[in-house]
Amino acid sequence: MTAGFFLMMGRCFSWLHTHVADGIIHIESPVQRTYTLGEFFDIWGQPLSANQVGPAHGKVTAFFNGKYWNGDPRQIPLLKHAQIQLDVGTPLIAPESVTFHKPL
Repeated sequence: MTAGFFLMMGRCFSWLHTHVADGIIHIESPVQRTYTLGEFFDIWGQPLSANQVGPAHGKVTAFFNGKYWNGDPRQIPLLKHAQIQLDVGTPLIAPESVTFHKPL
């Protein structure tokens, strides 16, 4: 089974999506597997490489859970509560931490 789009109440969704502009990626897939940041960008038709994030061009520096990611940013795994930061160009911004609260 491949990941794809599904319909819900007349709208088209993807297994990988956001609800608001807070940067949190939601995974609501019937398949239990690890998706990547590159797959998320592909679904939404945006480029992601060592020199581009969406429309922004420049050297891309990636952080994964607060640590420098030394590899292709497309391969960053989308793990539960993983914190991913992509900086384009300089200056670099220190990785920020987000606290996830348990639902009531």
